[in-house]
Amino acid sequence: METTEKMPAQKSSKKQSKSEVAQGLRDLFVDELKDIYWAEKALTQAIPKMIDKATDEELVEALTKHLQETREHVSRLEEVFSSIGEKAEAKECKAMVGLIKEAEEIMNSTEEGMVRDAGIISAAQKVEHYEIATYGTLYAFANTLGEEDAADMLEETLEEEKAADETLSGIAESSINVAAAGVDGEDAD
Repeated sequence: METTEKMPAQKSSKKQSKSEVAQGLRDLFVDELKDIYWAEKALTQAIPKMIDKATDEELVEALTKHLQETREHVSRLEEVFSSIGEKAEAKECKAMVGLIKEAEEIMNSTEEGMVRDAGIISAAQKVEHYEIATYGTLYAFANTLGEEDAADMLEETLEEEKAADETLSGIAESSINVAAAGVDGEDAD
């Protein structure tokens, strides 16, 4: 029984105060903002490569629109940093490095046409899903920390990322995947 009584005392000596926990969450929030800021800036370089490799007009149009939104996301993140009293800094996002590398591999290993377009959509949707997860988390952090202006801006970006994902799904399902299957269907056996 003595061990049981000592354990809670040991735990409580390791507990952080509420202000330390709040500071920890704020530090994590800022760190994650730096990560997605880097990611968005990297995407302003990667998306044009996808546009150049895509052949479907609707896909090119969707990627071009999202490139413009991505540039706006960079600017909006700068506003988020400002709204929380932080300098906009980028920290390399290892996840985005991997996603961009995978997209480049897909584009380089497929022939021009519908199969490559399907691969571009696949790669772009992986990016969108990463961004949706990140912006959803950042939005929740901002709300918890009482950063209402930041939360509003992050929510706006989150909704744009969801819309981009839906657009890509629509393009894939309505034409590109079907056309790619028809092109590959003969070679599948």
